[in-house]
Amino acid sequence: MTKLRAQARESGVYLRVLKNTLVRRAVEGTPFAELADQMVGPLVYAISADPVAAAKVLHQFAKADDKIVVKAGSYEGKVLSAAQVAELASIPSREELLSKLLYVMQAPVAGFARALAALSDKKQAEAA
Repeated sequence: MTKLRAQARESGVYLRVLKNTLVRRAVEGTPFAELADQMVGPLVYAISADPVAAAKVLHQFAKADDKIVVKAGSYEGKVLSAAQVAELASIPSREELLSKLLYVMQAPVAGFARALAALSDKKQAEAA
């Protein structure tokens, strides 16, 4: 559990072990109310600003430790099964997606700069 908490902290995931009856009362009338049926037995609740971060941390830890089992999740007000949480965990993080987008946006500019440099070198070679 200590390793799981450390990984969660690094990823910005808020982990807590709470009483299920207290959580059921807290989620009444919220988009998480449909999760009340899943709140049975000892559970760890994970919450993060990045929707993929919590799923990634729990899914990766569950693969390494068979004592941890992902039961359900919630995304945009919809209840997710364990398989759907695994699919959500396979999505790249926000930072990865932003870096890929930046690379795609820079590629044409970098190619154009290389072409200009090659053209400049060619003209200088012809002039000499």
